[in-house]
Amino acid sequence: MSDNPLNLTEAAARRINKVVAGEKNPALMVRLEVAGGGCSGYSYKFGFDSKLDPAEDVLITRDGAKLVVDKTSLELLKGSEVDYGESLMEAGFRVVNPNAVSSCGCGTSFSVAQEK
Repeated sequence: MSDNPLNLTEAAARRINKVVAGEKNPALMVRLEVAGGGCSGYSYKFGFDSKLDPAEDVLITRDGAKLVVDKTSLELLKGSEVDYGESLMEAGFRVVNPNAVSSCGCGTSFSVAQEK
């Protein structure tokens, strides 16, 4: 395990490298955000970004792949694993989040325990 606050699997790194190469812009990175909403309270959002704000963002790298997470989202993602998988029914990134106390069937929405 690395010193990263979240783990990027080999499969996820391969996929990030592939989609970034397809965009023909070597400055692109994949950004993971946690947004309010979704059927369980929060939802994961993946997208492209070419800018890194050193004061607000954390860069996670593996095998040349770059994943950017803002510090606010990272608080809800600490200890998580970002993976990529394919099956007959679906393909995509998935987040295995130990902080989530519940999630919904869509796999992109989750809730966390309320602080007391």
